Amino acid sequence: MALELRQQLKLSQKLVMTQQLRQAIKLLQLNRLELSAALQTEIEQNPALEEELNLPDNLDNPFSLSATNEDTSPQFEPEVTENVKVSESQLADINWEDYTNTFDANFSFAHEAPPADAPSQFEFISEKPGLLAYLQWQLAHCELDEREWEIALFVIGNLNRYGFLEVDLERIVTSTACTPDEAEYILEVVQDLDPPGIAARDVRESLCLQLERLGHGKSLAAEIVRNHLPLLETRNYKALARATGHKRPELERAVNLIVSQLTPYPGLPYASEETNYVVPDVYVRKIDGEYVIRLNDDDLPRLKLSSLYQDLLQNDKQLPRESRQYINDKLKNADWFIKSIHQRQRTIYKVMESILRFQYDFFENGPRHLKPLILKDVADDIEMHESTVSRVTSNKYAHTPQGIYELKYFFSTAIPREGEEALAAESIKTMIRTMIQEEDRQNPLSDHAIAEKLAENNIQIARRTVAKYRDQLKIAPVKHRRHNR
Repeated sequence: MALELRQQLKLSQKLVMTQQLRQAIKLLQLNRLELSAALQTEIEQNPALEEELNLPDNLDNPFSLSATNEDTSPQFEPEVTENVKVSESQLADINWEDYTNTFDANFSFAHEAPPADAPSQFEFISEKPGLLAYLQWQLAHCELDEREWEIALFVIGNLNRYGFLEVDLERIVTSTACTPDEAEYILEVVQDLDPPGIAARDVRESLCLQLERLGHGKSLAAEIVRNHLPLLETRNYKALARATGHKRPELERAVNLIVSQLTPYPGLPYASEETNYVVPDVYVRKIDGEYVIRLNDDDLPRLKLSSLYQDLLQNDKQLPRESRQYINDKLKNADWFIKSIHQRQRTIYKVMESILRFQYDFFENGPRHLKPLILKDVADDIEMHESTVSRVTSNKYAHTPQGIYELKYFFSTAIPREGEEALAAESIKTMIRTMIQEEDRQNPLSDHAIAEKLAENNIQIARRTVAKYRDQLKIAPVKHRRHNR
């Protein structure tokens, strides 16, 4: 069979997600803090997008986030959120060759090429290395054999966030099946790593290791740490002078060395824990007996199209063709961005309104009255797709009279009850938490006892289900909750 090259004309149809639609979907997934950053980024990158500074705050309008041009007339929202439609003229202006499904970390319509020193997209999704990774990197240069490497990994794996070793030598020997000499050797190897004082059993040992690293292992400061740490904590110089036989100036220099150059918790600077702040995306308040929904648009910029660029495009007849095309693209992108923000706000409002209808008893009486609800119920109610509802409820929070809850919290599987209305799994978790809070500390309830008490209320769930719910509530088992007199 001969191989040859041919030219063939082929006509096909396929679904392509435009760049604008991708942008709208990404905006829909952003929470309150991420949306604020995305708006600022777009304002910086698109000169046709401006912040409106003269509009008065309109707290009664849940869609008051953005404004286009000078039009401040009231807008009547449709009963059902309309789908975004792209005209044929807009489709003709799209350069499909520029379209790629690559990750866009900046959430921008701008087509300028990023600078050469711009951060990689992987810097936004990779995990920040912590103490364990730092120690593993150092151990890789210690020329340990396979057996010693296994023991060293066990040692550094049992360090807490402060850098202290939470197991003793006996536990290391039994867990790794090594000899006491091997355990002591590997522990010394780990303690020689950076930061100084790592893998100590307590603060005293950590400070001593740091002093030895500085060459002060036999100094007055080391004597104070080893034998008089409680006096050091209270800065009791008179007692230290009597105990050590040294004068106050010498003691002050030794204490200053300890305080200025040593740290009681060597692993704490390498802790990778981050504080995640929760800012509500929507407020639900009860005013005059009725619940009012307001989107959180505090401190968010109100956007409009640049009047300067619009006048330049309409009135300057001498404008070069390339400049006219550039301004036209920027205005079109800015207009679509503003419409996407409006669409996002309307969708969140519709979803929250639907949740309020389904979970009205929760807003009135609390978590024990939460009803079973799935994404399809809300999607059918507001005539949208389930994937849209899923994006809206992801990583977003609502401030309610019962507290701040993630929107996903209101969706829960149904636990059937014979002859009665089904209960939500979250309601049962609340009952379990209440039972454990009210139990006798000397005789706490077992998982089986909790299942029996729930069965008395016509809630039939297995003991292992109770154990699963208890673990999700981060409640310890019965043997750890028992308090002996």
